[in-house]
Amino acid sequence: MSTEARFATGDWYAVVGDHATVLLPGSQRGRVAQLWDLADSGADLDAVLDALLAGGLSSLDHFALVAHGDDTTRLIVRGAPSAAVSSGSGEEIVSATAGTTWAERVVTGVTSVRVTLTGDGAVEHVLTPGLARVSAVEFGAPAHATATEAQAEPEARPEPEPVAASVPDPEPEPEPEPEAVEPEPQAAPEPVAAAPLHFGEPGDDPTPTGETPVVQDDWSDRDGQTQVGVPVPDFDRPPIPGQEMAPSVVSQPVASLVFSTGDVVAVDRAVLVGRAPEARRFASHDQPHVVTVASPQQEISSTHLEIRPGAGADHGSAIVTDLGSTNGTVLAQPGLDPEELTPGIAVSLIPGAVLDLGDGVTIQVTNA
Repeated sequence: MSTEARFATGDWYAVVGDHATVLLPGSQRGRVAQLWDLADSGADLDAVLDALLAGGLSSLDHFALVAHGDDTTRLIVRGAPSAAVSSGSGEEIVSATAGTTWAERVVTGVTSVRVTLTGDGAVEHVLTPGLARVSAVEFGAPAHATATEAQAEPEARPEPEPVAASVPDPEPEPEPEPEAVEPEPQAAPEPVAAAPLHFGEPGDDPTPTGETPVVQDDWSDRDGQTQVGVPVPDFDRPPIPGQEMAPSVVSQPVASLVFSTGDVVAVDRAVLVGRAPEARRFASHDQPHVVTVASPQQEISSTHLEIRPGAGADHGSAIVTDLGSTNGTVLAQPGLDPEELTPGIAVSLIPGAVLDLGDGVTIQVTNA
């Protein structure tokens, strides 16, 4: 089966490795970090399943596991998820029957697998190894795509019947070309005087004293749809006391940010993320990367968080700071329990870390 994978955004976690993918509801956030360590190391389905069940099956009502071999696909679903499996023998729906532990299938010759968790959204985003917030995932080419490709093949056209050879008509003698007549020179048009420039009258100047109007530095949301959170006092950059100032731009990125939307941004300077981020606090020569993400439920603030190269003890790595967002930011680091960031306090990021901003938007931190 093709290794192509895509997803629709949602509230479930997708832990995607090279050999196995595990899908968990948002209530199972505590299991995600350990499972990512296994999936990232290339663990197979059995190893991932053992780690998943180590916390007890009674507290795990819903999950799905998909593993791809050379010519077989193994699938386990429990609770709410259902899977549509397409193969050479047709299409099969796999779902767990009430009262059973789970449903398991091993299928050969699979062309596609679609696992539906909540809703029936379009799988428009590319799914890569790492973590994502999803409502449905699809591996391989969908069944309808194969049928469409088959219909798109042009039908063979019948070859034209041979036409009897005919004697060509004699070519007509060329007519003599008329003698070229030089055009009479035309007088150049006289220039039209441009309208005089008007700079306004002295009374039109809104600042007659020559002063520049004061621009208010207001970072609050102005769309009328988001409630402003508790004010957070300005913090010095960097916010870690006693740490030396990092350079505005580093020569080599310290990390890469993989967004659940498919965007990838290198951390070679400050990166601002939000629904409508503003960079007015930065000098013109120190402009950051600005990443705008959609937030239909208004869970993400206008300027939600900042990620930038670290300094001092954090030199060579990326650090993240929540900029006083209304709904907060959850950080899941490999091997550590998920934590909610404290506004204004920078936290060092390690490869494999995942930031959850809300509204299904996540950021995975990888090596540059």
